[in-house]
Amino acid sequence: MVEDLKDGRRVEPDFLLGERAMLEAWLEFHRATLLLKCEGLSDEQRKTRPVATSKLSLQGLIRHMSDVERGWFRRTLLRDPDLPAIFYDLSARDYDRQFDDLDDAIWGDDLASWRSECEQSREAAAGRQLDDTGIRRGTEYSLRWIYCHMIEEYARHNGHADLIREMIDGAVGW
Repeated sequence: MVEDLKDGRRVEPDFLLGERAMLEAWLEFHRATLLLKCEGLSDEQRKTRPVATSKLSLQGLIRHMSDVERGWFRRTLLRDPDLPAIFYDLSARDYDRQFDDLDDAIWGDDLASWRSECEQSREAAAGRQLDDTGIRRGTEYSLRWIYCHMIEEYARHNGHADLIREMIDGAVGW
């Protein structure tokens, strides 16, 4: 594996890994990228929404990804649809609450939730085959699909995080 020059926690996968190892390594790479984008800022900066037309903030993205991790690995893969979301109301389909309710949000608590969900996602996937399936809204999803979707989800939001971070303090890269 090739270590990132800025931080050893973010490791780019080798070019010749097997499928499972490659998927897991890219997901870890993107998890680390989001974390790095949030570090070194004040609580106020992490809550900042620098794009006037957007609700996105770095802390909101961490909260969002906590629920995404839970939704795909625990609610879907482990077939536990009654497990509540952390930051939004599933029954009301209030999916933006994770981005809206930041005034009283505590960074350490939100970060701990995200880290816990990432660890529980790893545990949910451990010992399962890529072709094993979970259920979401009556549709089966393979673990392979979940990994690919999670990589896509983090990559998209890491792009948002790049722009947010650059607008907050000019930091670029990672």
